[in-house]
Amino acid sequence: MASGFPVIFVSVVIIGFMTCSFLFVPRGPQQTLLRTILMLTFASCYLMWAVTYLAQLHPLIGK
Repeated sequence: MASGFPVIFVSVVIIGFMTCSFLFVPRGPQQTLLRTILMLTFASCYLMWAVTYLAQLHPLIGK
């Protein structure tokens, strides 16, 4: 049986990246836009990775 460790590990890493992007974006008129862009990028990349990884664990077409 497959382990759930990679999914949890990558989600913790992505949450760390999102937290860093929220805290360390420089102040300015576009701060909110930059935060939103970075956080949506990280979330989208994580979702794409998770769907691909989980689809390989449990394929729709069996042998």
